Amino acid sequence: MDITALLLITAFRHQINEPNIEAGHARFAELVGQEIGIDTFCDVVAACQRDGLIREPIRLPEGALQCHWHLELTPKGVAAARRYQDQ
Repeated sequence: MDITALLLITAFRHQINEPNIEAGHARFAELVGQEIGIDTFCDVVAACQRDGLIREPIRLPEGALQCHWHLELTPKGVAAARRYQDQ
C-alpha cells in the first residue's frame, strides 16, 4: 500500500497525539505493524500537510509548556482516506 494512503487511513482510524514527531513516528509504526523510516515518514507528513490533507501537526495547547505532535485529518484528508479504504 502507498505510504500516503497508509498514513491517511491510519489517521482516520486512530488518534495519534504524541510529545514529538519521533514518538508520533513510533506510534504510527506500531499501529501499521511495519517499520517506515523516519525520513520517509517526515516527507509523507510534509506532503500531506502541503496538499491540505492533514492539519499542522505541531501544536502548543493552551496552558502547555511544550509543543505536542498530532496527526489530524482535514475534511479533504477524511475524503481521501475514505476513498483509499474503498479501493
